[in-house]
Amino acid sequence: MIIAIAAEHDTAEPRVAATPETVKKFAALGARVTVEAGAGVRAGIEDRDFRQAGATIAKGVAALARADLVLKVRRPSSAQIKAMKKGAALAAMMDPWDDAGGLAGLARSGVSIFSMELMPRITRAQSMDVLSSQSNLAGYKAVIDAAAEFGRALPMMMTAAGTIAPARVFVMGAGVAGLQAIATARRLGAVVSATDVRRAAGEQVESLGAKFVMVEDGAEDAETAGGYAKEMSKAYQKKQAALIADTIAKQDIVICTALIPGRPAPVLVSRKMVESMKPGSIIVDLAVERGGNCPLSKPGELVVHKGVKLMGYLNVAGRLAIDASSLYARNLYNFSETMIDRDKKALAIDWDDEIITGTLIARDGVIVHDAVRQKGV
Repeated sequence: MIIAIAAEHDTAEPRVAATPETVKKFAALGARVTVEAGAGVRAGIEDRDFRQAGATIAKGVAALARADLVLKVRRPSSAQIKAMKKGAALAAMMDPWDDAGGLAGLARSGVSIFSMELMPRITRAQSMDVLSSQSNLAGYKAVIDAAAEFGRALPMMMTAAGTIAPARVFVMGAGVAGLQAIATARRLGAVVSATDVRRAAGEQVESLGAKFVMVEDGAEDAETAGGYAKEMSKAYQKKQAALIADTIAKQDIVICTALIPGRPAPVLVSRKMVESMKPGSIIVDLAVERGGNCPLSKPGELVVHKGVKLMGYLNVAGRLAIDASSLYARNLYNFSETMIDRDKKALAIDWDDEIITGTLIARDGVIVHDAVRQKGV
């Protein structure tokens, strides 16, 4: 059994799908691991590190040609997918809701494609949940980035010359990224509040020492069976906008993390709300890749609007490439382990396994995942 670690050819993606640690673990399962030359350089892992862990280094797509299982961070390039043998398996973050034509083209290769973003929210799959591991880092980094741009200290500072009031931070969305943002801002000494449409999130927010701000009406129905927030009614959205408008005007830093799986990010911060903030205030829009929680945010840019800085950095978890790669590689290893027969030292996929059916988006040349197919792929 051969497992290949493909390099990321997108210059905006510094992460890698394996580490020396996971290479050793795959070897213990009886697998031979091949790593595309240079795959880990931007994540602080040299080819010699992989070689010392037992991997073989191969140049270019030659690394993928004989692989039974290919692991990546993002979708493969056309050259990479062409190099893979028919019937091989590929696991990566496939961005299943965008570029339907590109995804259908990849499916026609005959490779079995698994999208790690679609991992079921079940106990057995927690160690495989890439969205949680990467969002956790993104929430932390969002606060660090905001603090670096903010022209003031975050904690209360008491000096002989007088006292500096603590910064006020408002976190929108109390999922994994939001909760980590709350915890990080609190550790830095800010006064933190947060909002979410899910009533159950209130206890988590308050347990971290932040104030929970929410619209009471309809909040009980704002959570899906999978634990995600869902889109609310127009009436609820109107009440929510009024509450947020009043809250945002008093904040120094706003961290936006609200996302709805498979849909554009909800617009929560209007132009008028931005203009109500004090000059020098910061908005970090972690949802910018899905359209943004603020219409003034621009992907990959820092925008200044009437003195307010809007940070729309892309791939925020990737800005911590070493740690992000380490966690992602462990997620992939835990997932891949379920597909390996230890005795035969071969790939043995149980096509009826809930984890497999939840993440499999293409097999035998066609899209097989119902939710992805319904999006028009």
